[in-house]
Amino acid sequence: MFVTMKYFPALVLLMLIAVALMGQQPGAQTNRRDEDDVVRITTNLVQVDAVVIDKDGKRVTDLKPGEVQIFEDERQQRITNFSYIPGMNSLPAVIPTAARSSPGPPAALKPDQVRRTIAIVVDDLGLSWQSTQLVRRALQKFVDEQMQPGDLAAIIRTSGGIGALQQFTSDKRQLSAAIDHVKWYMSGRATGGAFAPLGTENLPNLPAEAQAAYDDLEQFRQELFTVGTLGAINYVVRGLQQLPGRKSVILISDGIQELNHIDMDRQKTMMNPSTLPNVRDRVLDAMQRLTDAASRASVVIYTIDARGLQSLQLTAADRVTSDHPDALAGLGRQQLDKRAGDFRDAQDGLNYLAAETGGFFVHNTNDLGLGIRRVLEDQNGYYLIGYRPDESTFDPRTGRRKFHHLSMKVTRPGKYTVRMRNGFFGVASASASAAAATPRDQIISALTSPFGSSGLHLQLTSLFGNDARTGSFMRSILHVDANDLTFTKGEDGWHQTTFDVVAVTFGDNGNVVDEVSRTDTFRVSDEGFPEVLKHGFLYFVVLPIKKPGAYQLRTVLRDHDSQRLGAASQFVEIPDLKKDRLALSGLMLHAVNKPAVQTSRQAPEPEAGEAVRQFRNGMLMRYGFVIYNARLDKSTRQPQLQVQARLFRNGQAVFTGKVQNFALNNPPDLSRLAADGAISLGADLIPGEYILQVIVNDLLADEKHRTASQWLDFEIVK
Repeated sequence: MFVTMKYFPALVLLMLIAVALMGQQPGAQTNRRDEDDVVRITTNLVQVDAVVIDKDGKRVTDLKPGEVQIFEDERQQRITNFSYIPGMNSLPAVIPTAARSSPGPPAALKPDQVRRTIAIVVDDLGLSWQSTQLVRRALQKFVDEQMQPGDLAAIIRTSGGIGALQQFTSDKRQLSAAIDHVKWYMSGRATGGAFAPLGTENLPNLPAEAQAAYDDLEQFRQELFTVGTLGAINYVVRGLQQLPGRKSVILISDGIQELNHIDMDRQKTMMNPSTLPNVRDRVLDAMQRLTDAASRASVVIYTIDARGLQSLQLTAADRVTSDHPDALAGLGRQQLDKRAGDFRDAQDGLNYLAAETGGFFVHNTNDLGLGIRRVLEDQNGYYLIGYRPDESTFDPRTGRRKFHHLSMKVTRPGKYTVRMRNGFFGVASASASAAAATPRDQIISALTSPFGSSGLHLQLTSLFGNDARTGSFMRSILHVDANDLTFTKGEDGWHQTTFDVVAVTFGDNGNVVDEVSRTDTFRVSDEGFPEVLKHGFLYFVVLPIKKPGAYQLRTVLRDHDSQRLGAASQFVEIPDLKKDRLALSGLMLHAVNKPAVQTSRQAPEPEAGEAVRQFRNGMLMRYGFVIYNARLDKSTRQPQLQVQARLFRNGQAVFTGKVQNFALNNPPDLSRLAADGAISLGADLIPGEYILQVIVNDLLADEKHRTASQWLDFEIVK
C-alpha cells in the first residue's frame, strides 16, 4: 500500500510511504426518547421491555402501572418505572420503484436517524441445500422491497467469522453482496433437504452397540453446532448493544433441536457454569448467556423455520422395505414417527429461543419474505418497566453468576400474551463490559461502529482502477480537517501534529482482508499553516486488490494530544476484468468557476475536487473515468460506445444528459479508454446532496453485458 499526505490543495508533497499490508420515572410518558428509554440492569434498577398482545392479536398500548405485575424468580417485584415507548410512524411496506431508482446508496445514517436496527442471522451451519435457495430469495426480497429509509441492517452467517459488526449498513449493494455468500454449508448439521430420506439413517451392517455409539457421536456433533450457533448470535447481540433504539435479530434456520430439552433442566441454572459437565449443559449455559446479553442490549430475537411447510409422509426418496402388504408397518412406521418427532423438536428449539428473548417464531410457511415482513411490522412500540432488585439478585460476596428468571402478568380482565426477555445473570451492566478506555479499544470501537466516530472530521473517497502491469487497485483519499487536530509550533517555526492512522479493508463477509496501522507526524511551515487550517490536507492510500469482489475500507484517525477520533468508511465493488466484460473505473470529479469571459486558464476550486466534492451553482463540474474491456469492431478495430450522465437528488432524477458517442483519441491501450465529460451546475439545482451517474453502452457487446455504470456522490453548497 502506498500512503501519501499533502496540503490541500496540492501546496507541498509532504511524504511518500510504502507499506506492505499484513494481513423514567413512574407514570406513562409516551413521547420521550432520551437516555432513560434504555433497557438496563444495575444493582439499583432492573429495566425490561415487553410487548402485550390481546386475544385478537392486536397490540395493547394503554396499560397502567397497576395493571401489570413483574416477577423475578416467581417473586413479585414493586414496579418503580413504567412507560410505553411508541414506535416510529409507519412507512409504506414497499418503497415505490421511483424512489429506488437512484444508482447510489442513501446518505450514511446518523444515530438519531435510525428507525430500525435489524440483524438477519442466517444459520448456514444448520440450513439444508433446499432451504438455502429459499432463504437467498427471501433476503433479496427484503433488500429490494422491504428495507426502508432509516433502516440499519446486516446479513450475517453463523459460519462467517467475527466480521459481523462491520456489516451494519443502509447500503443495499453491501447487503446484496452479503447475500451472494449465503451458501449451503456442506459440513453443517443439515442435509440436502428438509430431512434425510428414510432407510438411509443407519450405517449398513453395524452391530447394535456400534450403532448406539454412532448415534451418541451424532448427537454430540449436533449439540456442538447448536453451541456454535448460539455463540454466533450472542456475538451479534453484544455488538448491537452500542447501536440505537430497540433492536431485532432474525434467526433463519432449519431448527435447533437441542434447545427443546432446556426447559426440563431449569434446576441446573443454579449451578456454576464452569462446573457444567457435558455438552447439553453447555447448550443451556449458552442459551442463558444469550438471553442475558439480549436483555442488556435491548434486543428481541425472532426465529424463522427456513424449511417452510413440509409433508412428513413418505416421499420418492424414502427407501422403506417390508414383507407386509402395508409398507408402513414395523420399521417404516417407526421411522416416519421419528421424522415427525425430530421435525417438531427442531421447531420447538426455535420457538423456545424466540420466546425466551421476547420475539416470536415464524413457521409452516413457504413465504419466508412474508415472515420477515411480520417481524418488521412488530417493531412498533413496547412497554419499558423497571423495578429495584433486592440484595439477593446481585451477590457480591460469593460472586456467583446466578441466572434470574423474569415473567410478567397482566391483571386487566381478558386474555393477553406477553412477550419479553425471560432472564438475566445477577451481574450489573457496569461490570459486564469494560469501557473502551485504551487508545486501541477506542480505535477498535470506531472501526466496528456503523456510525464511526465524529470527534475529527474526515471524508473518505475510494475509487476502483486497474493498471496493465499491477492489476486492480483501490485508490483512497482521506481529507482531514486540520482544525480538529492539535498543532504545536517548534523552535524552527514549523507547526506539527502527531496522529495514529488505521486503515482496514473488510471483505463482503465482514472479515479483515488487509490492514495497516501507523503513527504519522504532519509538519507545515508557518507560511503554509493558515492555508492548511482553511482547506485541510489529504492522506492517500493506494491498495492493490488481488481478488474481485465487494470491499469496505474503514479508516480511523486519532489525534495524539487530544485523543479525539474520526472515522470514515466506503463500500467499493471491484469487477472481475478477466471475464472480458465492460466495466468502469471510479469517477474523478473536479470543478472550476465559469468566468464571464472564457480564458485559457481557469483556477480549480479547493473544495470542488475529488476528495471533498463540494460545488456551487454556476460551476462547471468535470468528471473523468476509464472504460475497460470495450468490444472492438473486427474490421475497423474501433469501439462503438455511447455515454450518458444523470444527476439524482433524494432518489429522483433531476438531470438526464444527452446520449453521446464516445470519441476515440488514439489511446495506447484499447482495453483501457480514458473518458471525460462536464455538467454545468445551474441555478435551479438547490443546495444539498446529489449523485452523479455515468452510463456507458457498448453497442458491440451482447445485450446482457452491454451496459456498465458508475456513480459518485457530491454536494452543492451555497
